[in-house]
Amino acid sequence: MFSIIRRLFTNTSNRNITEGDPMKKFLIVGLGNIGPKYENTRHNIGFKILDFLAKKEDLTFESNKLGDVTTYKLKGRTFILLKPSTYMNLSGKAVRYWLEKEKVPLENLLVLTDDLNLPFGTFRIKTKGSDGGHNGLKDIQLILNTTKYNRFRFGISDTFSQGRQIDYVLGEWISEEEKLLPERLEKSVEAIKSFGLAGITNTMNSFNGK
Repeated sequence: MFSIIRRLFTNTSNRNITEGDPMKKFLIVGLGNIGPKYENTRHNIGFKILDFLAKKEDLTFESNKLGDVTTYKLKGRTFILLKPSTYMNLSGKAVRYWLEKEKVPLENLLVLTDDLNLPFGTFRIKTKGSDGGHNGLKDIQLILNTTKYNRFRFGISDTFSQGRQIDYVLGEWISEEEKLLPERLEKSVEAIKSFGLAGITNTMNSFNGK
């Protein structure tokens, strides 16, 4: 009797959002900065991709520890979608917390981020690499103590004048980019699904440079 009552009143905040085979669970992390003023900036493409996926699949993000989280199930796989609430430069803390909480293997992590060195809308998906000067990736590398994690770089190009890089990445998309974004976001969602269903190697072969 008392054990039943105790279970009813046990704090559930530390329980996993999902259960099941860890190898079929994937943590998809979109990098970005929280707050309305950053919502439509180039630097927030990670958030934008996950928001597009959530809207397409009728998912709702909920505020949780260190980020907004929702789950998406597809063909026996579970995708945990995370938008860290730590701000870009401290993303590693949220990534590590949700990897450990949900017992997701490191090889099932995919980090979505912007890349100045790629033409607008071009994809580069890799299994490892340097941070490339990106502060979000730099913090993830520091916290996880490895450069060997999957990342999906979305090109935002580098069409800015000298000394204007920060203004550019924190600036909003121009009208021409806005027109092209929906198709690029749709293709990004396809790449995320492929990552879970077909694996990282097939996904790289199918989407890199596209």
